Parts: sequence; C-alpha cells; structure tokens
Amino acid sequence: MDKVNRYKDIVEEVVIATGELGEQADDDPIKTSFIMDRERGHYLLYFNGWKGSRRTYGCYLHIDVTDDGKVWLHHDGTDLDIGGQIEEKGVPASDLVLAFIAPYRRKDTGYAVA
Repeated sequence: MDKVNRYKDIVEEVVIATGELGEQADDDPIKTSFIMDRERGHYLLYFNGWKGSRRTYGCYLHIDVTDDGKVWLHHDGTDLDIGGQIEEKGVPASDLVLAFIAPYRRKDTGYAVA
C-alpha cells in the first residue's frame, strides 16, 4: 500500500475513534458527525444541533492528507493530542504539519513545516 493510502487509513481510524469517544444518547440535541472524503483526503469531525433556542455548531477536528504524502492537522479542538496519536500509528513527524501553528513558527515544533 502506498504512503498516501496508509496515511488516509490512519487518519480515518483516529477520526472515527475520536468521534466514538463521546457516545451520544439518541435524544441528545447536539449530534457529532463525520465528513470523510477519502478521494480528496479531507476528514472532519464536527458537532451540530440546537440546545433550547441556541444553535450549536462547530468543528472538533479537521485533517487533510495531501497527494504529496503530508498530513495537515488544521484544527484539533480536543484535549487528546491528535497529532501524537497520528504519529504513534505510523505517520512520521516529518510528514505531519501542525497547520494551526503559524508557518514561521512550525520549524520549532519538531513536525513538518509544510
């Protein structure tokens, strides 16, 4: 299996496992949803719903796997160290970009700069 497909498998596994951590009751008005576009390498975990008269919507996790074999962690709204989990599952730090860090500071992270 080529590197890009292996990375997509790893990211899918992490996103699904993260989403399943917060098992929801059927009557919970806030739903967690997955968006996974394997062909284009886009993976999102978000919440959506209404709590009384207040709309609740947002992103927990946004990751892209690019054709050049980089995993871009755009947003990690969890306290689970998603980057560390991805690295533990086999994506080397040299292929993992912490996209939420300013480009000029990425060299100090120990991860890829782009």
